Amino acid sequence: MDIVVDNQVVLELKSVETLLPLHQAQLISYLRLSGLERGLLINFNVPILSKGIKRIVNQYNSAPSAPLR
Repeated sequence: MDIVVDNQVVLELKSVETLLPLHQAQLISYLRLSGLERGLLINFNVPILSKGIKRIVNQYNSAPSAPLR
C-alpha cells in the first residue's frame, strides 16, 4: 500500500518478515513516477517500529542534468 502525504512524501507500508531489495526498488519506482524526492518504507512486522523504517531519497530528480554534446 502506498500513500502520498502533502504531495511531498510517499509512504510504502508493509507487514513482512524482512524488507527485501524488491521493496526498496518498488518505492524508488513510485518516487520516479510521481516526481517526488522522499519516501519512507515502513515495515509494521517488527518488535520496535523505529527498526522497521527506511528513508529513501530519489537521487534521480535532484541531480542536475548534464548538457548534451
